[in-house]
Amino acid sequence: MPESVENYEKVSIYPLDPEVREQLLSTQIECVFNWATRDGWPMGVIMSCYWNSGRMWLTAGANRHRVSAIRRDPRCSVVVTSTGTPLGPGKTVTIKGRAVIHEDEETKGWFYPAFASHLNPDPEGAETFRQRLDSPLRVVIEVVPEKFISYDGIKMFQHSQGMLDEQQLGEPKESDTVRLAQELRRRGLD
Repeated sequence: MPESVENYEKVSIYPLDPEVREQLLSTQIECVFNWATRDGWPMGVIMSCYWNSGRMWLTAGANRHRVSAIRRDPRCSVVVTSTGTPLGPGKTVTIKGRAVIHEDEETKGWFYPAFASHLNPDPEGAETFRQRLDSPLRVVIEVVPEKFISYDGIKMFQHSQGMLDEQQLGEPKESDTVRLAQELRRRGLD
């Protein structure tokens, strides 16, 4: 193992390359959507998703708890993994953002066909799905990203094996500089 990799504590140096992040977001059809309840508890559900124009798009019935929660507080996050995609496992993206709820026919008009086709490549199946989505209580949720947190497990593996060009490493984030040093001091390990 190269001397530069002593353990797996510093992982912020393994971000996804921008084109891989875009491929992951545009390929995956499932995510975990997270919000906070009225009393501050974090909650998340697995949802179907569609990445388009730099936004994550989802849909749900207006009666769902997550819709009430994001009407109250639009801060949310979306977690996407590469598992089940052509990229293979070990790649993730977390989007920190704010949700916008759309109930207008113009948004539903472009979203439902695009979403249905993204989830179901069979045109007949996609059309049936689109028709069932188009109900009076359904809303479209647009997540506007404010921050991306990504991770590439393949880079970490290659780095620990001495097979990664150091230029592929990202700049360490505060968690791997300031907070890591604080935690080492707190534990008397510095």
